[in-house]
Amino acid sequence: MKTIAGVDEVGRGSLIGPVYAAAVILNKSINKKILKDSKKLSKSKREILAKYIKKNSIWAIGKASVKEIEKVNILQASLLAMKRAIIKLKKKPTLVLIDGNKLPEIKNYKLNSVIKGDQKIPTISAASIIAKVTRDKNISDLSKKFKGYNWDKNYGYGTKQHLKAIKSLGITSHHRKTFSPISKIK
Repeated sequence: MKTIAGVDEVGRGSLIGPVYAAAVILNKSINKKILKDSKKLSKSKREILAKYIKKNSIWAIGKASVKEIEKVNILQASLLAMKRAIIKLKKKPTLVLIDGNKLPEIKNYKLNSVIKGDQKIPTISAASIIAKVTRDKNISDLSKKFKGYNWDKNYGYGTKQHLKAIKSLGITSHHRKTFSPISKIK
């Protein structure tokens, strides 16, 4: 019997915080028809689905810190977050399907990349939902400590508001200093 895990990451394009990945093995009883790419769902729908997925699957979260992103680059940090999520699963999958065209290096796991997998494969969609809800919650919590950056609304992406806030409030320890335009701000 094949055990398939889906993996996706979130936060690659953000200017702040860790990059997150989730790995999910769905129970057979889960309604796969309601699982969609997290980007195509409203925030409230994602939160409801995340609870449903967590109750009806084996799942794990991995992340790579801002320091790791700055040290190895965002692609390698994303792959590291994925690797951590896969290894944390309580059951070892026979096959791991990963959104995108790059694979983390993990010994003794069968990995396949699937371009636009979060739109095609329910288990990857489930991973995209859990990863996004987890990251969004952590960034929202962070925004309470760093008022003025509007992270609860922009989630650290380079919106006009966020860039304006960086210019007036400065760069925080949560900003990815190797990312443009932050790297250009003195």
